[in-house]
Amino acid sequence: MKKFLFDLFPLILFFIAFRFFDIYAATAVAMGAAVLQIVWLKARQHAIEGTHWINLGVIVVFGSATLFFQNDAFIKWKPTVLYWLFAVVLVGSQLLLKRNLMQKLMGGQLILPGHVWTKLNYSWAFFFVLSGTINLFVAFSGYFTESQWVSFKVFGSLVLLVIFIVIQSLWLGKYLKDQSE
Repeated sequence: MKKFLFDLFPLILFFIAFRFFDIYAATAVAMGAAVLQIVWLKARQHAIEGTHWINLGVIVVFGSATLFFQNDAFIKWKPTVLYWLFAVVLVGSQLLLKRNLMQKLMGGQLILPGHVWTKLNYSWAFFFVLSGTINLFVAFSGYFTESQWVSFKVFGSLVLLVIFIVIQSLWLGKYLKDQSE
């Protein structure tokens, strides 16, 4: 749970800063928080996961563009680019390198047949593509305010993730049950 909250640190601070200031202050705070996250991990001599580096790179690029151009569209694109990048990495590593990143990530906790790992990998990629698409709709469709987009970015995305994990768990339960018999 501590790791989960630590990973959400920049997002939580983004939300708080937005509530007290505006999208530009929130963007600067999220950028600073992402940098502090890396500094903290390095100072504590902890391993820095690839997702931390990717998130740092994306927030610095899109956050800097947001602040430089004073255009919130860049920061609204950031979650989509991050999600789609994760999807490309998952699919690309599967197809090009014949490496299943979900199996590498979760293989220590689960024993599954190869075809199930492949389905799991592709389902996560699909989830990231769908999440990125939903983010674009909420951010740019005109049906939602900036404040609603921020709330969706923080809470709606988490709810989607929890729902997806529950569905995945129910689906994987079938394979795990077969192993225990």
